[in-house]
Amino acid sequence: MLSTTIEWVSLLVRWTHVIAGICWIGSSFYFMALDAGLKHHPRLDVGVKGESWQVHGGGFYQMQKFTVAPDFMPDELVWYKWEAYSTFIFGFILLVLTYYLNPTRYLIDPNVMDLKPWDAVGIGAASLLFGWLAYDALCRSPLANKPAWLATVGFALLIAVFYFYSQVFSGRGAFIHAGALVGTIMVANVALVIIPNQHKTVADLLAGREPNPAYGITGKNRSTHNNYVTLPVIFAMISNHYAFLYSSKWNWLVLGAVFVGGFMIRHWFNIKHTGETPDWRWWPAGAVPIALAAALTIYLQPAAPSSGGPQVAFGDVQHIIGERCVVCHSAHPSFPGIAEAPKGIRFDTPKLIAAQAPLIYAQAVVGRAMPLGNVTGITEEERQALASWYGQGASTN
Repeated sequence: MLSTTIEWVSLLVRWTHVIAGICWIGSSFYFMALDAGLKHHPRLDVGVKGESWQVHGGGFYQMQKFTVAPDFMPDELVWYKWEAYSTFIFGFILLVLTYYLNPTRYLIDPNVMDLKPWDAVGIGAASLLFGWLAYDALCRSPLANKPAWLATVGFALLIAVFYFYSQVFSGRGAFIHAGALVGTIMVANVALVIIPNQHKTVADLLAGREPNPAYGITGKNRSTHNNYVTLPVIFAMISNHYAFLYSSKWNWLVLGAVFVGGFMIRHWFNIKHTGETPDWRWWPAGAVPIALAAALTIYLQPAAPSSGGPQVAFGDVQHIIGERCVVCHSAHPSFPGIAEAPKGIRFDTPKLIAAQAPLIYAQAVVGRAMPLGNVTGITEEERQALASWYGQGASTN
């Protein structure tokens, strides 16, 4: 009963996190497109930078943006912030529920680094804070006036952090922390820079002072940074469903390549929103790093144990799976915190084991992602036996 309750809590938190993220990313995409599509006309009022006419749902909309701010404070002002805050709040709760409350399940891999549970949690949580501080310091440095250099140095630091994660956590833990780190930076941009700057502009208007245009410029820059990393962050957050990604020796480089591809795809769309025709070569160029990521996972996987050797009896295979896998993958899991077989995959009978033979080989032998964190202590000899059995036809006789 308790484990099912915990699963329900996790499900509802994840659901809310995803919904909030959709709202946040949607508003980011919309306002970037709106900003890029603004057109200036002589008939516009003084102080209006441009306008955009849009049609949606049978209605026409006229959007205007001021160069700095209007001359008056409107009675009602819509603030776009809770989408970001909610995404982070529920995302962090999910991080705690899934990774921090039981770090030995998903976060720690003794083959990478044999961490104590609370050491792993401390490193993960502290990295989110220090990552934001480093990024913010970079944005306040002289490089802030040199976007190309800012992007280059920032990306290099990001790759260094990805590598650090890959040397400390399990592959799955490394990927999720990469996404959590960038997500933390994004929400901190909103909470600590963009919204405070907007408040300063509003305060100046109410006091009858001329708002400082630097507030809007800085806020826009941080908002643009957020926009460019949305696609890679989504990739990092869904990667836990694909063990071949994070189990690769080169998982940090895979993630870096995906970030480059995501940047380039997003840039193509941002140019298109201006009304210009973006260079078509951005798409094949953006496909190159994605192809590199795929190649790293396909061709540079660690060599799987040989499927040859002496004939392996199914009874031996069933014993291995019973000892190492059935604690989770059964009709009635016995592993603490697991209420139902993950993804509905069960190994209770010979028929079920044979049906999942390709998956067993991919996850336990090639990708080495299972058992998670090797909590059940599968040995290299046992992985070799599974490989041989699969190569010999995965028979149940």
